[in-house]
Amino acid sequence: MQYTANFQLDLPAGDFAAYIFDCDGTLADTMPTHYKAWLTALGDHALNFPEAMFYELGGVPTARIVEILNERHSYNLPVEETVAHKESLFLEMSHEIAAIEPVVALARQYHGHKPLAVASGGHRRIVMNTLRALGIAELFQAIVCSEDYQRGKPSPDPFLEAALRLDVAPERCLVFEDTATGIAAATAAGMQSVLVPPPKR
Repeated sequence: MQYTANFQLDLPAGDFAAYIFDCDGTLADTMPTHYKAWLTALGDHALNFPEAMFYELGGVPTARIVEILNERHSYNLPVEETVAHKESLFLEMSHEIAAIEPVVALARQYHGHKPLAVASGGHRRIVMNTLRALGIAELFQAIVCSEDYQRGKPSPDPFLEAALRLDVAPERCLVFEDTATGIAAATAAGMQSVLVPPPKR
């Protein structure tokens, strides 16, 4: 079902020097497509990956999700192969991705006035494909993906790396995120953040 975005974001007061956006669920309504790709990739194991668990793990790197499923259910899913299969399925379905318009509109508004970055838990190939599908890849001076840091969200590393690449002090950045994991990462980085509400489907 198509995303309907009719919300307004409440931005904290202050003169921020840079803006950092998560990708999935923040700029792009990719979550239903990611979940569909997961179910196909997991096959018979998909029974133990309900939608609620998928959303609970929002922001967690793909490989770590496979590891969590292995740990919780004593599976022996090959991590790299499962990730590669899931991501190739997602790429095939990328025509289904919709923009989260209120957030994309802000990115377009800030573009050319303030430095912008994306800080995602996804792989670069996937994130770039999503940003290009929405026609917004060129808005961002830095695009930080899972290959660019050691520890994923809720660690502050993705956001700190984005601030470093924009050459802006972390405390002068404002983060847009859709998950508790991402908000925790922004807080750990010393950044203020805005929670993007979940889609109404």
